[in-house]
Amino acid sequence: MSSSRPRRSADIDPRPSRGIPEATVARLPVYLRALTGLAERGTTTASSEELARAAGVNSAKLRKDLSYLGSYGTRGVGYDIEYLRYQIAREIGLTQDWPVVIVGIGNLGHALANYSGFATKGFGIVALLDADPQRVGERIGDHTIRPYSDLEQVVRESGVAIGVISTPASAAQEVCDRLVEAGITSVLNFAPVVLSVPEGVDVRKVDLSTELQILAYHEQRKALSQNGHVPGIEGLPVEGVS
Repeated sequence: MSSSRPRRSADIDPRPSRGIPEATVARLPVYLRALTGLAERGTTTASSEELARAAGVNSAKLRKDLSYLGSYGTRGVGYDIEYLRYQIAREIGLTQDWPVVIVGIGNLGHALANYSGFATKGFGIVALLDADPQRVGERIGDHTIRPYSDLEQVVRESGVAIGVISTPASAAQEVCDRLVEAGITSVLNFAPVVLSVPEGVDVRKVDLSTELQILAYHEQRKALSQNGHVPGIEGLPVEGVS
């Protein structure tokens, strides 16, 4: 479907209106998870060093990130964990529930539909949609797979905020276009393709194969450093690797 709005590559993310850098926004859920872990262990306050260690970042970066939200730390005391949890949750929109629709219920879509973590974080799956008539009517947890043709009705009736695409790459752009035309402005894309979207639509891409390739790169660097050979290529010296 066409749109009159200018289109852009979905891997170029704008900064939020408050001016918080996108890299900081990406770390806020990490801080929230670290704070939750500390709270569950009975900790009520934490220094920036303690919180940074729990989040896996350096303390200077953490303090700078949190400075975009306001001044929530107390010198000599640290951060009140429950209060900071609330402030971060409010900043990233987790003080309200977000209706979610998943399109494409293959193996990955099935796994996503069964993931209990969505509900505990405030993301409620309101519908599972698939274009395969043989999948329609199948029960997954509390949901029954509905036909893809119901998309507009689901978005309208449930006020869907976020669309999840777990289709094959060949279908992802068409699905994305239809989600946007239905009024959805936030998309989580699991398909191995970069989507083109209008201005004002945010897309986050999850590519498991890319993440594995990055890990493979680091494994190869470690092997080269330790042994001077590329794994799987016996006898190839370091200087022979371009």
